[in-house]
Amino acid sequence: MSDDCDVAIVGAGDVGAAIARELARFELAVTLIDSGDVGAGTSKANTAILHSGFDAKPGTYEARLVARGHDLLLAYAAEVGIPVAPTGALLIAWTEEELERLPTITRHARANGYTRARHIPIGEIYRLEPNLAAGALGAVAIPDELIICPWTVPLAFATQAVLGGVQLRRFERVDELAQSAAGWRLRTERGELHAAWVVNAAGLQSDVLHRMAGLDGFTVRPRRGELIVFDKLARGLVSHILLPVPTGRTKGVLIAPTVFGNVMVGPTADDVQDTQATQSTAGGIAALMAHCRRLMPALAEHEVTAVYAGLRAATEHADYQLVVDAERHYACAGGIRSTGLSASMAIAEWMRDELAAAGLALRERDGGLPAVRMPNIGEAATRPYEDASLIATDAAYGRIVCFCERVSAGELRDAVAASIPPRDLDGLKRRTRVLTGRCQGFYCGASVAAELAAMTGQDPGTIWRLRG
Repeated sequence: MSDDCDVAIVGAGDVGAAIARELARFELAVTLIDSGDVGAGTSKANTAILHSGFDAKPGTYEARLVARGHDLLLAYAAEVGIPVAPTGALLIAWTEEELERLPTITRHARANGYTRARHIPIGEIYRLEPNLAAGALGAVAIPDELIICPWTVPLAFATQAVLGGVQLRRFERVDELAQSAAGWRLRTERGELHAAWVVNAAGLQSDVLHRMAGLDGFTVRPRRGELIVFDKLARGLVSHILLPVPTGRTKGVLIAPTVFGNVMVGPTADDVQDTQATQSTAGGIAALMAHCRRLMPALAEHEVTAVYAGLRAATEHADYQLVVDAERHYACAGGIRSTGLSASMAIAEWMRDELAAAGLALRERDGGLPAVRMPNIGEAATRPYEDASLIATDAAYGRIVCFCERVSAGELRDAVAASIPPRDLDGLKRRTRVLTGRCQGFYCGASVAAELAAMTGQDPGTIWRLRG
C-alpha cells in the first residue's frame, strides 16, 4: 500500500464510498480508509428506503441532493444489480391535526420539485392496504418512494472505486489529523498516511475529525433508531411503505416491506451520548410493538425474525454540513442523517464539483469507470439455489449452507473471492444474507463460520467470536 495520495477519504459508508467512486474517474491517487468494513457503520442499519426528497425542508442541501440522488441511484441500481422494488409510499394521517398538515406536505413536495404526490381518500387507502387498522383519515401517495438493499449500495460504490484504482484501507482507524507541508498527515493504527487533500465522510465521527482539522461548526448528537423485522410470512400484509406524518425532529415510525421479503417496523428516535450505543432496548421494542398493534394488528401477530438498532449522525443543524475549505485542502460531508443512502451519489457529485472549484485538478481517465455487476441478494431475483443451469455447471450453488435464507456454498465462495471480501460473519451477512433469517444463525452459524474459516485460512472460533 502507498502511504502518499492526492485525496484521502475518511469513512467508507454510503457517502464516503460514493465519493471514492466518483473521484476514481480522474487521474488521482485516492485512498479510502475506514475503521471497519465498507458500509459496516450507520450505512448498514438504516430503513433501506430510496427517498424521493418530497418531505425535505425546501431550499436545503438535503432537499436538492436527495432528489438528485434518488434518480442517480435508481439508474445505478439497475446498472450494477442492486435490489430495488417500486413499492411507492402512503403517508397516512390518523388524527385531525395530521390531516390538516397534509396540504402543507404536498406544497413542500412541489417546492422541492416533486409533483407526483397526490391526496387519496379513505376508501382508496383501504383498497390499497386492507390490513390497516380502522381510523385512517386521509393520505398522500408518493409513488417514487422505493425500497432498496442497503448493504449492496456502499459495497458496489467501493468495488467500482477499487477496480478503478482507489486504495482501500479497512479496519484502520484514523487517530490523528495534522496539516503538513504537503497537505495532511493522517496517523492511524498502522502508521502514517500523507495526503494533499482530506475528505471527511466519517459519519458518527465526522465532528471529531472536523475538529482535528482545526474547524468547528457542528457536533454529532447520535440518534438511535431501533427496528423490528417480521417474518417473511408477513410480507403479504403490506404492499407500500406506510409513512407517518413527520415531525420537525424525525420522519417517525414507518411500516415497510424489505427487498429480502420481510416486513420492517421502525425506527425509534432516541438521542444518546455514545456513538457505539447500537443495542436494542426493551422500551424501544415495546414502543414499536405497540405502534404495530395500533396501525396493523395482523402484523403484530407474526413472528419476529430480528431486532436491530442503528445510529444516525444528527447534529444541532437541520441540514447536511457540507464544507470545502480551499485554503486548508479539506472537505467535509457531515451531519448526513437517514437520507444519506438516497443522497449519496448526488453528494459525491457536489463534492467533485466543489473540489474542482477549490483547485483540485481533475483530469478524466481514459475509459471511465470499470463495469461491475454485484450479486443480487433480493428476494425478487432468481437466487442461485433456484437456477438449475447454474447448479449444473457448479454444484456449490446447490449446496445450501443457510437454510432460512437459502444461501449456498457457492455464494460464500464468491463473496470471499470478491474484490472486497468479508473478514468476519458480519461482513459475510451483508454480502450474502447468510445468518439473517429466522434462526439467526442458531442452526447453521457454527458451520458457516467453519466454511468461512476454511475459505480464508482463519480460525473458526475467532470468526465466531467476531460475529456481528
